[in-house]
Amino acid sequence: MTRRGREDRPAPAATRRGRTGLGMLVLGLGLGLAGAAAAGRLARSRKHADIHDASLRRTRDGAAILGASVLMDSAMEHFRGGYENRVMYLGPTMAAASVAASLSEPRLHPGGSAARVAHGACLVTGIVGTGFHLWNITRRPGGLSWNNLFYAAPIGAPGALSIAGLLGLATEAMAVRQEDRRTTGRALAALSGLSLLGESAEVALLHFRGAFHNPAMYLPITVPPLAGIVLVALAVRPHAGGQRVTRLLLRIVGGLGVLGTAFHVYGVSRNMGGWSNWRQNALAGPPTPAPISFTGLGLAGLAALDLLDNARDRA
Repeated sequence: MTRRGREDRPAPAATRRGRTGLGMLVLGLGLGLAGAAAAGRLARSRKHADIHDASLRRTRDGAAILGASVLMDSAMEHFRGGYENRVMYLGPTMAAASVAASLSEPRLHPGGSAARVAHGACLVTGIVGTGFHLWNITRRPGGLSWNNLFYAAPIGAPGALSIAGLLGLATEAMAVRQEDRRTTGRALAALSGLSLLGESAEVALLHFRGAFHNPAMYLPITVPPLAGIVLVALAVRPHAGGQRVTRLLLRIVGGLGVLGTAFHVYGVSRNMGGWSNWRQNALAGPPTPAPISFTGLGLAGLAALDLLDNARDRA
């Protein structure tokens, strides 16, 4: 038997059950870890309310929302793939660590901490995951083709984990460098703006695959890119003009995350059996955890505007 023949041969049923069972265990542990971190954060929020301003909290919450989106989405998609490659466990595991680290209290000194290590590891994991997804696409017949971009491993998905790690590192930097808000605001505006552009490109590819059968599918490829362009422009040249419009755009972006989740839930229900057949339809229908990532990026963008406004007022 050839090497390709061995690769294409399906794994035994017992092996697949073992892999998927371990995958569900990883997801369960991740959710438990995230819940414990959330409970700890709520318990400490009043005690440390004087340390964290609104911009830091928004960035931290945005990173947590983005990490939770990656956690659920990667766990479901890798579960659908039967965790064929053991590296597939790394995505949801690191996403769970990202959520826990984002919900913990940032350190006020530049020394090392477990949260910083977790954020940095998420950044690296996202980069490695992008390489794996690109390899998955190019190894298929036809290579880098539209068909493989549509139906192979989503090329842009691991990047969301890297962005969650970068936003988490931004919260740590904001806690340490509270006085240098102009520089931090510009960096955060560039990060959130470029992330919105990248996220919109991924959505455009998948909604194009769906032939934009619902006019609402155009919303996440129009408003978020516009907000992203404005944020990048503010990062290059901060100015006071257009702040109200930019804030409105970012609030719409945040709302689109919730609205998109509702549309995806509805999309799953339209499949045969609806949510009563959730074991199949949740995997075959539109990814329900994906749209809420826009809400996390919208919060980060608003935090960048807060920092820039505050730096301008203090100047």
